[in-house]
Amino acid sequence: MNKEEKRPRPVLEKNLQYYKFCLYGFFKNLKFFDPYLILFFLDSGLSFLEIGVLLSVREIVTNLVEIPSGMVADVVGRRRAMLFSFACYIISFLIFFLFPVYGMFVLAMVFFGFGEAFRSGTHKAMILEYLRIKGIPELRVHYYGHTRGWSQAGAAVSAVIAALLVFGSGSYRIVFISSVIPYTLDLILILTYPRELDGETGGAGWSLKGLTRRFTAVFRGFIRTLGDPGFRRAMLSSSVYDGFFESVKDYIQPVMQQAVLGLPVLLMLGEERRTALFIGMVYAGIYVFTSIASRNAGTVSDRFPRISGMLNVTYGMSVGVMAAAGLVILLGVPAAAVALLVVYFLIKNLRRPMALGFLSERIQNQLMATGLSAESQAKTLSVALLAPLMGFLADKLGIGFGLVVVAALALLLYPLVRTRE
Repeated sequence: MNKEEKRPRPVLEKNLQYYKFCLYGFFKNLKFFDPYLILFFLDSGLSFLEIGVLLSVREIVTNLVEIPSGMVADVVGRRRAMLFSFACYIISFLIFFLFPVYGMFVLAMVFFGFGEAFRSGTHKAMILEYLRIKGIPELRVHYYGHTRGWSQAGAAVSAVIAALLVFGSGSYRIVFISSVIPYTLDLILILTYPRELDGETGGAGWSLKGLTRRFTAVFRGFIRTLGDPGFRRAMLSSSVYDGFFESVKDYIQPVMQQAVLGLPVLLMLGEERRTALFIGMVYAGIYVFTSIASRNAGTVSDRFPRISGMLNVTYGMSVGVMAAAGLVILLGVPAAAVALLVVYFLIKNLRRPMALGFLSERIQNQLMATGLSAESQAKTLSVALLAPLMGFLADKLGIGFGLVVVAALALLLYPLVRTRE
């Protein structure tokens, strides 16, 4: 915005729909399985390479469905896409709980991938549509930062509940069946969203001719958007960064397990319960701080003249933290590695609202779900490539060496993802 166009920033209105958005994020992040996913797979007898393949399957399915799911959301309605997404999540959780064998794990990851694809860009598009209707699109970073803060608060609560579940049952499997409850609540919550959030094309007729016309319009608009170099650069910056994060973040779990087993405390509880309690406490602390980081992303971005500069700085900081975490693991100091990976979580959650605001400025409102799905697809493609690599390196050379190599790769890719206004 030019200096002559500047005006007082609108106040962020905390009305009923604001709290619905926040509550959605809170329930969505009650993923009780998240702090123990890698440990659940290891406990099931899988190698790191097999785990990497499972993560890759999830990301490949998400990648294949991502853009078509965004188009479906923009054409037939974003609420319908969200309902389908949560149904897929619930089926995935039930499979993990009822059928703990590798082949069924693959099927569960397929359903999870569908859930991710239909959810990822769709709900963000609904938030941005709401801000457009209210006439306050300049509050993108602030508003999304607040709702993401609630998501991270949900993750903190989730970590505590998950620790109690695993501690009480002595098994990691219970976290999947327990996750069905909050996801069912989110499915019901989506039903209460106003129809206007479906988007500009979501309320048109249901004739074959009408659907074909709308799909064609969305597809052509999306191709035009892909032709914009500013959009492509913003998409790469966001998706590649998130791809690296998603590929390495869960390796904090075995590092924390190594750290807690080296502590001479609570020995009477047994290895699994001690690990569950410690990891739950650490994850709760992580998500409390990431909630604060997300809520303040708008305030931080206001202090800098260009969001693009902040995106570049946070990318470099994350690469440095990832490499340092790998080095201290190689030096045999897992507690220091845990602390560094916590910093990585904080940077990521400060960065994400800024990245979304920067990207959404380059997408037409009626194409928002499709455009954000394209960003998610690029991210899932990054994870599909990086997760098996990280798993292979962790198996053969250890987690520390894997983190150093992945950090070096992230540094090499920086010229491709550096953002500009």
